Amino acid sequence: MEFTSTIENDDSIELDVRLAKKGDKEAFSRLIENNKTSLYRVALSMLSGKQDIEDAIQNTIIKSYEGIIYLRKNEFFKTWLIRILINECKRIIKNNKRTIPIEEVNYNVGVSDNYNNLELTNAVNLLEKDLKVVTTLFYFEDIPQKEIAKLLNIPEGTVRSRLSRARKRLYEILKER
Repeated sequence: MEFTSTIENDDSIELDVRLAKKGDKEAFSRLIENNKTSLYRVALSMLSGKQDIEDAIQNTIIKSYEGIIYLRKNEFFKTWLIRILINECKRIIKNNKRTIPIEEVNYNVGVSDNYNNLELTNAVNLLEKDLKVVTTLFYFEDIPQKEIAKLLNIPEGTVRSRLSRARKRLYEILKER
């Protein structure tokens, strides 16, 4: 029964991608709405400031809207969207290296995230940035290791070793609590 709904959901996503490629703004809005929590989680795993996270997501939406006609395989929309977001986050990180943060910001962007108050999510947030990004993509976004390697431009073996180090570190963090 669950398998059928997944197939129907995949079909509706591909239909929305096809419609969005033809200029249907409502179909594009549905695609973004379906992926907003994923976008927020990935941006949060890479960036620390509320405004940076919002900027990265906003720029990702604009770039994906402008470039959706160039998406080759409709079934990879989410991976393509996250790749754009990762590039935006990297650009923001690069630009922020030149500035000094003045104050800490509250991270409530307004996205409903069921993982917010879980002990595991809090532990993941304590990981080093490279481990946190890979862990978020693999465990929270269900992106395969091969795709993560492509998204981050790192070897697949590096993804596996980072996941392994992250699991060990998470075990230590959770054991202490």
